[in-house]
Amino acid sequence: MIDTNLSIGHWPFRKLPGEDLASVTVRLQRTGVTQAWTGSLEGLFDRDVAGVNLRLAQACHQAPAELLLPFGTVNPNLPDWEEDLRRCHEDHKFRGIRLHPGFHGYDLNAPAFSSLLSQAAERRLIVQLVVTMEDERTQHPVFRVPAVDLAPLSNVLKSVPGVRLVLLNVFRKTSLDEAAKLAAAGQVWFDIGMLEGVDKVAALVDKVSPQRILFGSHFPLFYIESASLKLNESMLPAKILDMIKHENSRAILES
Repeated sequence: MIDTNLSIGHWPFRKLPGEDLASVTVRLQRTGVTQAWTGSLEGLFDRDVAGVNLRLAQACHQAPAELLLPFGTVNPNLPDWEEDLRRCHEDHKFRGIRLHPGFHGYDLNAPAFSSLLSQAAERRLIVQLVVTMEDERTQHPVFRVPAVDLAPLSNVLKSVPGVRLVLLNVFRKTSLDEAAKLAAAGQVWFDIGMLEGVDKVAALVDKVSPQRILFGSHFPLFYIESASLKLNESMLPAKILDMIKHENSRAILES
């Protein structure tokens, strides 16, 4: 399996499993994950994005070969974000970037967001956009971060051809019908980390097609085993399960 939604680093609001690299490696190998697209939890809070991405690159390099595929942080609200994007691509050789509009304080109709998508597309970088990190009920009472409003996204995608966009943790606030509209607007994929409910994976397959769905656990805030169980209980054909588990994500990397 390829897990497209994993993070490493310290989460300041509660202790999480897998805060050290060794335990993350053991957890992935135990659950059959052969590669994890990995972002940094530090990137949500630290304004020194260059330092965050350097430490992410070093940590992923220390893991077994190709187990952790780093996705760098870029914050278009910071004055030197274009240089951070350049470093991700040219210096660290990252395959993609991970965006946190909710934590970094910008809307998807901001001109800098469109510019970031355009430049990422030119560099052939995969863009992951995190819609939310936690259920609102578990957020710290003085640190509330609302889910990202995706309403402007369809129009933005139509204006930025070529961008490959993976939406992470989208289904706390987004319906399956809304996901289908986003899928029709461009090259958009969805992970299943926050997809909850009976037969919801099968329902998502019907709405957006199996080619647009990726395995993603949102570990360490969620359990990897939970995402695996969603697939095991879905009763989907093995061919479709293989697409979700690894074929779709490999296709994105190779496109």
